[in-house]
Amino acid sequence: MLEQYHQPLLPKEKFILRMARSFLIAALLLIATILSGTIASHFIVKLSWIDSFLNAVMIMTGLGTVGSIDTTLSKVFTAVYSLFSAFIFFVILAIIATPLLHRLSHRLHLDGNN
Repeated sequence: MLEQYHQPLLPKEKFILRMARSFLIAALLLIATILSGTIASHFIVKLSWIDSFLNAVMIMTGLGTVGSIDTTLSKVFTAVYSLFSAFIFFVILAIIATPLLHRLSHRLHLDGNN
């Protein structure tokens, strides 16, 4: 997928397409995570749809929860979703940063060989 050290640097137009693809994948992952959190929050925590969406976004951003979490199942869901969404946050960062870091290291490697 990414060019090897002995290959030339990817042209700017292709790099922009690679970055766009990374952002698209990251956005889809973000949407899927928020959507799954919204649906689960609606049925497990028993919040309205808009409160469930807000709850999923607030948990994913690390700002806390919305409404009261009274049942054991709700508390377990919130804890698991918090850990899951923190993991997804770092995965999204990696998806976006990988092409940038690869291009930088590839350019430095090419500059070092001249």
